[in-house]
Amino acid sequence: MAYLDNLAVFVRVVELGNLSAAGRDMRISPAVASNRIKELEKHLGVRLFNRTTRQLMPTEHGRVFYDGACKVLETILEAESAVSALSGQPRGSIRVTAPLGLGRRLIASGIPEFRDRYPDIEVRLRLSDHNVDIMKEGIDVAFRLGLLEDSSLRMRGIMDCERVLAAAPSYLARRGEPQTAQDLVSQKHDCLMLRFPGAKEHSWTLRTPDGPQKLDVFGPYDSDDGDVITGWALAGRGIINKPRFEIEPYLRDGRLKIILPQSPPAPVQFAAVYPHKKFQDPKVRLLLDFMADRCQHMIRDILAGKSADETLSREVVQR
Repeated sequence: MAYLDNLAVFVRVVELGNLSAAGRDMRISPAVASNRIKELEKHLGVRLFNRTTRQLMPTEHGRVFYDGACKVLETILEAESAVSALSGQPRGSIRVTAPLGLGRRLIASGIPEFRDRYPDIEVRLRLSDHNVDIMKEGIDVAFRLGLLEDSSLRMRGIMDCERVLAAAPSYLARRGEPQTAQDLVSQKHDCLMLRFPGAKEHSWTLRTPDGPQKLDVFGPYDSDDGDVITGWALAGRGIINKPRFEIEPYLRDGRLKIILPQSPPAPVQFAAVYPHKKFQDPKVRLLLDFMADRCQHMIRDILAGKSADETLSREVVQR
C-alpha cells in the first residue's frame, strides 16, 4: 500500500501545485508528502517536479506519469466500489462540499447520522460560498444552489427553492419600501450582494407582471459569505435576495420583511453534482439518497415553521 499512497500524494501535488496544500488535503504533514515524492522519484529514477519557491510544476516525466497514476488510482477505486456493492458494506471516504449557509443548516447536521448508519464511510466536508473546482479539488459530491454549467458533471436535482427579497423594518423605515422592481435601481436601494472572484451575481432578475426583468442593482456592501450578508440585512443595512428557507425564522419573527412579493426572484435549484465516474460508486449513491431525502424534509419543516428540535425529533421517530 505504500506505493499506492505515494501515487495518491503525487497526484494531489500535481493537481494542487503545492506540497503543503496536498498534505493538508490528505491529512499528512508537508514533510511526509515530500518524502513520498522523493521515494517515487528514487523508484523511477527521474525527477517528477521542477521546484520553485512557490509552486511545484511537473516535469515532462511527471506529466506522463500523472496520466498513468490517475488511471491506476481510478481503477483501484472502481474495484473497491465493485467489492463494496457485492459485500453490502460500503467503505472509504467521500469528499463533500456545499455553500456555507446551506451546508451548516442542512448538510453538516446530517453527517453524524449518516456515519451512524454507515460507520465504514468517512465524510470530509468543505464549506465555501466560492465555486469549488470539483475536478481539481477531488470532490465526490457538491451540493449547490444554482444551475449546472459544467457538462462533465452529473446532476441530481433535490428540489426547487423559492427565493425572496427581504429587508429589516428599520431599513424600510429609513429608505422607504420599493413598490416596483425598477424602484430598486431608480431609488438607489442598498442591495446586498454575494460576490467573490469569479462570481456571476452582478445583477438580479425578477419575475415582474411584465415578464422577467434584469436589474443592475447597487449596494455599498458585498461579501463572499452568505451568512454575513444576512447579518447585514438584519442590522438594517440593505436588501437581500435569498432562498426563503434560509431566512424563514427571521420572516416569522418580524426581523425581516418580504418586499416586492409581486416581483420575486426566480426559484433556485437545490441539487447535488458529481463527476460522471462517481455515478456507480455505492457510497456516493448512499450519501445522495440520504441527503436528498433529509434535506427535502428539513426545508419543508423550516417553511412550515417547525423548529430544528421538532425536525430532529421527527427524524428520531422515523428511525
